Amino acid sequence: MSGTSEQGGGPAQLKVVVADDQAAVREPLAAVLGLAEDIDVVAAAADGGEVLAAVAAGPVDVVLMDLRMPVMDGIETTRRLAEDHPEVAVVVLTTFADDESILGALGAGARGYLTKNAGRQDITRAIRAAGAGQSVLDREVQDRLLATARAKAAPTRDEAAGQPLPDDLTPREREVLALIGQGLSNRGIAEKLFISEATVKTHINNLFAKAHIRDRADAVRRAIGAGLA
Repeated sequence: MSGTSEQGGGPAQLKVVVADDQAAVREPLAAVLGLAEDIDVVAAAADGGEVLAAVAAGPVDVVLMDLRMPVMDGIETTRRLAEDHPEVAVVVLTTFADDESILGALGAGARGYLTKNAGRQDITRAIRAAGAGQSVLDREVQDRLLATARAKAAPTRDEAAGQPLPDDLTPREREVLALIGQGLSNRGIAEKLFISEATVKTHINNLFAKAHIRDRADAVRRAIGAGLA
């Protein structure tokens, strides 16, 4: 993330590239985001090739990425960025919320995924979170991922049940696992339990280590198998 403002006295600015093949979307979006005090839109790209060129010219902190673009689509561009510029965070902004698009983008390395129903505040919040190393998924995407995880978990419920949770999980860690199983984000868990997101992350890290949980989808399966969700 860029550490200081070019003006010297203002907040640190995130250098952002807006990528969308439709000028009617790309240009107004870049203009609106540029109004935020802590966001500097350094380039607007019409395809993946232009994104890579803008990042190479750098510095860039976050790319707001459409998925369906000519020359090189958003998923392949995200994959290239993850390989060659891992310091650059990608937040997908697209009309598509199907499993293939979501899993393809996240698997390629996207840190956030929003649909174009998202408002300006949602988009700026996701950009800031990505710049800080956090992940943001909108509710529709979370619901799709949860449904996919549950569908995959259903045939393996017996297997999951055969992996009992360790006895040294604290009541709070079990509670957090149950809420993950219900599809809540870190923020949602924090609000539900009246604790900070940082504390939620600590609980998640601890329970993942103790229970040998690989990722959030695995956590959903384990929660279902343990009867917590």
